[in-house]
Amino acid sequence: MSRTDDIRAAALELFTGRGYESTTMADIGAAVGIRGPSLYKHVASKQDLLAQIMTGTMQDLMDLHRTAVATTADPTERLRRATEAHVRYHARHRLEAFVGNREIRSLEEPHLGEVLAKRARYEAGFRELINTGVAAGRFHVTSARLASYAILDLGMGVAVWFREDGEITEDAVVWEYGEFALRLVGATD
Repeated sequence: MSRTDDIRAAALELFTGRGYESTTMADIGAAVGIRGPSLYKHVASKQDLLAQIMTGTMQDLMDLHRTAVATTADPTERLRRATEAHVRYHARHRLEAFVGNREIRSLEEPHLGEVLAKRARYEAGFRELINTGVAAGRFHVTSARLASYAILDLGMGVAVWFREDGEITEDAVVWEYGEFALRLVGATD
């Protein structure tokens, strides 16, 4: 891992534990063994670190979504795969999910606009999958937008409670949440 990656990881841990506002650049530097002023050789500001975490998270989610749906045209399978990718990411990246949800209020422009635009595109990808399934007569839901929000919320909730050493495996959670998503949209074969 590079020094920049170490700094980002330390910031993520501190933002999760203390919150963005209560974390200083000196705290981040201390976590990686760099004095505050030297930290600025690697990162521009605490705001830039938060923006990197949040934009990186959204980019990762959009890339995973695109990969998940690329190999099939079947609406049911595409929604299942997109949901599974969403849930798996949140099971594996709990800190990013926590910071992404809690610290959106701490982002400043232009970072806030960038993250909100990525979030809107990500949600629209799920809504498009649902609308395609409705148009094909495979899904039966009144509001594709509400269904997409519900599916996204399901996945984000996994970040709160899932633990690798818990009684339910990641694969079992991912599969079951895919089933939940299909039930939410009234999927039929």
